[in-house]
Amino acid sequence: MKKALLILLLPAMLGGCLAKAAVDVVTLPVRAVGAGVDAVTTSQSEADEKRGRELRKQEEREGREARKREKEARKAAERGEPYPY
Repeated sequence: MKKALLILLLPAMLGGCLAKAAVDVVTLPVRAVGAGVDAVTTSQSEADEKRGRELRKQEEREGREARKREKEARKAAERGEPYPY
């Protein structure tokens, strides 16, 4: 009796699991394409962040160069030489 009851209830219990698996299989290609598009495209905020990083790096580079020029000018002034700008 218990085996018969278990056999009758088993398909009902597995039905939801099978339906979920079927939905996952059907939506997998859509999710894969969506992930590929997200990986290839750049959002506006990502582009803004990248541009901000580039600007900061450029400003740091210019600051280093300016400090180097100032240091060279001070050394030239200490030696009494004109600094070639």
